[in-house]
Amino acid sequence: MDEYDVLVIGGGTGNNVAAAAAEAGLETALVEKGPLGGTCLNRGCNPSKMLIAHANRVNAVADAGRFHVDATLDGVDVPAIVEEVHGTLGDIADGMAESKRNEENLTFVNAEGQFVDDRTIRADGTEYTAEKVLVAAGTRPLVIDAIDGLTDVDYLTSSEALRLTEPPERLVVMGGGYIAAELGYYFDALGTEVALIEMEDSLLPREDEEVAERFTDIAERRHDVFTGYRVTSVSEANGTITTTAESADGDTIEVSGDELLVALGRRPNTDRIGIENTDIALDDRGFVETDDRLETNVDGVYAIGDIIGDHPFKHAADYEVEVVTENLVDGADRTVDYSGMSHAVFTEPQVAGVGRTEGQLQENGVEYVVGRAEYADAAMSRALKIDDGLVKVLASPDGELLGCHLVGHEASMLVHEATLAVRHGLSVEDVADTIHVHPSMNKVLESAFRDAASKLA
Repeated sequence: MDEYDVLVIGGGTGNNVAAAAAEAGLETALVEKGPLGGTCLNRGCNPSKMLIAHANRVNAVADAGRFHVDATLDGVDVPAIVEEVHGTLGDIADGMAESKRNEENLTFVNAEGQFVDDRTIRADGTEYTAEKVLVAAGTRPLVIDAIDGLTDVDYLTSSEALRLTEPPERLVVMGGGYIAAELGYYFDALGTEVALIEMEDSLLPREDEEVAERFTDIAERRHDVFTGYRVTSVSEANGTITTTAESADGDTIEVSGDELLVALGRRPNTDRIGIENTDIALDDRGFVETDDRLETNVDGVYAIGDIIGDHPFKHAADYEVEVVTENLVDGADRTVDYSGMSHAVFTEPQVAGVGRTEGQLQENGVEYVVGRAEYADAAMSRALKIDDGLVKVLASPDGELLGCHLVGHEASMLVHEATLAVRHGLSVEDVADTIHVHPSMNKVLESAFRDAASKLA
C-alpha cells in the first residue's frame, strides 16, 4: 500500500486541489482514469460553448439581410469545426496530464479508482491511502432505464452529441433544461430540424417562471416544442427513432427523428467509485453530503464539484476549490457562502439569473416588489435589431435585492451587475443610482432596477 498525505479522486477541479497540496509540500496522489480537466473541459461547457460560438456565426450570416447586407451561407464544414474544437481541448488535457506527471510531490494515477475504505483507493492494482481525502469524481448524463425501450435504441447523450461530425436531419431531444436548450440551438444553426419534449409546462423549468415562458415562446419559433409531456416509450425502425409521450390529461404524441438526444440531467458518479465501501453519507439522489466546510461526515474526507449536487456549475466548483484548499491543505476553518451564485444558458438569446425566483419567494411567503424592463426599449437593442428580451428584478419592500432574472442578448454578461449586488448586499437603489454607459446594453438593467426602486415602500 502506498501512503500519502493527500489523496484526490477525480481530475476535474480536483486536480487544482492536488496541485495546491503538492505545492505546499504534501505528498499527493491524484487518481483519474479519463482526460484531466473533467466534464467541463472535455465533455461539457468548454466544447459546447466553442461549438455554440460557431452556431452564432452561422446565424449572424443568415440574419445579415435584416441589416441590408447581402450575404450568403454556402456551407458549414462541421467535421472541421468538431475536429478543431476537440483537438484544441484534447491538447490542453494532454498538456495538463504531462504537467501533473512532472510536478514535485504529486503522483498522477491515470486509472479508474475504487474506494476500499474511507481513506484508501485501489487503482490499477495498487492501493493508495491518505489521512486527508478529496472526492471530486463528478457526474455523468442521466439515462432513465424505466422508459420503455430506451436502452434498446441507439440514443445520444451530450457526450456523443458534442462530437457528431454529421448533423442529423431531425433531432428529437428528450428534456428541456439547459443542455437540451443549448444543443438544440447549436444543431438548429447547422440546419437540423429540432424537436424538444419537456414534461414541465415550459422549457428551462428551473428558471423564473416568467423568464422560462418567454424563452419557450422564443424557442417555439425555432423548434418543435412539446411541453407538458412525459416520455413513456421509445422505439426504432428503419433508422427512425420514435418517442411516445403523454400529457397529464392523457393526450399522447409521437415524435420521430433520425437521432435521439437524452438530456434529462446528470447523475453522480458515486456508484462507480466504490463509495459503498466507505461510511461517506449520500443523500437520497446519491450525491455526497458535506457540511459548510465541504467536509463529509467522515473526518478528513472532503468533497467538491458536481458530485455534491448543490450548484452544478464550473464556477461553483472553482469557488469550492478555494474553500477546500484552505481547509484541507492549510488547516483553516473556512465555510462556503453561495450567495450571489449566478448561472447562464448560452443560447441566443441567452438566459441568466441570480438569487431567488418569484415562485420561490411566493412559496416561502416573502414580500417583494417586481421591476421589469424590456430589451426592445433600449437604444442598443434598436441598433442590434433586437425585438425581444426581459430583465426582471425582485426586491424586498425595503430595497434588498432578492433576485434578478434575464432572457436576452448577452444576459450572461449583464447578470454580473446583479450578482455583485446580491453578493455584497447592495440595494436596488444602489444599482439604480449607478451611472450606466449609454447606449450600452446595461441600460436595460438600469431601467429594470429603476422600475423596482420606484415601487419600494
